[in-house]
Amino acid sequence: MSDSPVIELDGVGRRYGGHDALRDVSLRIDHGERVALLGGSGAGKSTLLALLNGSLLATSGSVRVFGQDLAALTPTTLRALQSRIGAVSQRLDLIEQVRVIHNINAGQLARWSVPRAVAALAWPRADDIALGALDRVGLGWATYERTDRLSGGERQRVAIARLLVQDPDLVLADEPVSSLDPARAAEVLALLRAPAEDATLVISLHQPELAQRHCTRAIGLRDGQVAFDVPVELLDEPTLSHLYALP
Repeated sequence: MSDSPVIELDGVGRRYGGHDALRDVSLRIDHGERVALLGGSGAGKSTLLALLNGSLLATSGSVRVFGQDLAALTPTTLRALQSRIGAVSQRLDLIEQVRVIHNINAGQLARWSVPRAVAALAWPRADDIALGALDRVGLGWATYERTDRLSGGERQRVAIARLLVQDPDLVLADEPVSSLDPARAAEVLALLRAPAEDATLVISLHQPELAQRHCTRAIGLRDGQVAFDVPVELLDEPTLSHLYALP
């Protein structure tokens, strides 16, 4: 295993018009870490995750993932790197009008040949990898159901199963449990950790108690800057009160 970091940010800023969403952010995240991003709405968590996924580029500074400067990559090279990253957003990014297996197989397209990928769109088949992922999230019965006929919680599980079949080296999750009750939130976070036992997990959360239970490190963002970066056992009430205090 390489000693180089999975993620390295140096003086990163991201500006939208006249607004700085992130300012002078420098971070290093190593292989196997489980990192919680904490902070109020508008703190910069979603922007940071988008930078790590390469869907946004930094306005200033450098973002390196798996040792590669994302701003220097060609579109083809960037897509290859993104195939190693599993992402779950609040929107879930599922195609609602198709069968569940279509969405699950989307996680495998990067390693399939073009003919197989085209065939999977027309005649979706569930291989052992897809069936195993659906069983792990408790949706083995829903393989050929239409995605839009599932409940919100079931669709979240579809998104996680898609991530499981991808077998990513880096998992990025943007507030995946913000609308869930505590029991369901703990269940979803446990599933998100499943592919990250050998990988690196970066997840934005509003609930510090979930960070303490499921992560090893907490990074607090406030007004686009890093307010703290500590092991989760050092999170305390004064630290959190300052993070969420009104300006």
